[in-house]
Amino acid sequence: MDQVNASVITEFVLLGLAQSLEMQFFLLLVFSLFYMGIILGNLFIVFTVIFDAHLHSPMYILLANLSLVDLGLSSTTVPRIISDLFTDYRVISFHNCMIQIFFIHVMGGVEMVLLIVMAYDRYTAICRPLHYLTIMNSKTCTLLVIAAWVIGVIHAVSQFVFVINLPFCGPNDVGSFYCDFPRVIKLACMDTYRLEFVVTANSGFISMGTFFFLIISYIFILVTVRQHSSSDLSKASFTLSAHITVVVMFFAPCMFLYVWPFPTRSLDKFFAIVDFVVTPVLNPVIYTLRNKDMKLAMRRLSGQVASSRVMT
Repeated sequence: MDQVNASVITEFVLLGLAQSLEMQFFLLLVFSLFYMGIILGNLFIVFTVIFDAHLHSPMYILLANLSLVDLGLSSTTVPRIISDLFTDYRVISFHNCMIQIFFIHVMGGVEMVLLIVMAYDRYTAICRPLHYLTIMNSKTCTLLVIAAWVIGVIHAVSQFVFVINLPFCGPNDVGSFYCDFPRVIKLACMDTYRLEFVVTANSGFISMGTFFFLIISYIFILVTVRQHSSSDLSKASFTLSAHITVVVMFFAPCMFLYVWPFPTRSLDKFFAIVDFVVTPVLNPVIYTLRNKDMKLAMRRLSGQVASSRVMT
C-alpha cells in the first residue's frame, strides 16, 4: 500500500455521456427510470422467492441470487452516471475508482458462475428429472451459491492485487464513464503488457469460453430432449430461451470489452450501458413474464400485501 500512497495521481477523470442540456435531461430520465426498474424488479423477485414457500427450490433460489447480483452490478455504476450527467468536472478519487473496479468484477464473476449453475440445474431438471431432487437438493444448491460468491471474489482479487500497487504519475483521463481494469492499467507509468494480458485472459477469454460452453450446453440439452420426446421439445425450448437470452445479453458486452478491450468510445459506451443498465432491468422481465410459477407467486404476494393494507 506504500506505493499507492506514493502515487502522484489521486483522482481520475471520467468521460461524460452527453454535452447538450437536452440530451442530459433525456439521459437523466432514462437512467432514473431504468434504475428504478432495476431496484423494484430485482428486489420483487428476491422477496417473492423468500416469502413464497412454493418457490423454495434450486431454480428460484438461483434466480433470487442472480437478481441480487444484477442489482449490485448496476449499483456500482448507474448512480454515478446519473450524478455526473450535469457535472462539468467529472472526477473519481483513486480509492473510489479501485472500489468500483473491485465490486464490478466481484458481481461479474458471481453472475458468470451463477449462469453456469443455472444451466446445470436446467440440464438436471430436463435430462435427469427422476434424479433432480437427489442431485440438486437444498444442501447442494447452497454450496453452489456460496461457491459462486467465493469464485467471484477470487476473480476480482486475482486482478485487483496487481492494479492497486501500480504507479500512476501521468495522464489520468480514464476515457470512459466508469473505472475498469483495461482503462486504468493503460494510465500506469510502467510497461503493463503482461498485466493487460492477465486481465484479458482472466476477464475476456474466460467470458468467451464460458459463453460458448453455455451455448453448447443448451444445444446439447435441446438435442437430448428431442431424442427422447419430440413433444417435450417445445416446452424445453420455451424454458431455455429465457436462459439463452440472459446469457447472450451478459456475455456479449463482456467479450467485446475485455477480449477487444479498446473499441471506439461510442461502442464502449453502448456495451457498458447494455451490461450495467439494460441487462439488469430485462432479467426480471424475462424470467417473470415467461414463468407461470413466478407470475402466480407474485400475484399471491401482491394479494397478501393488499389484504394486509386493508386490515390496517
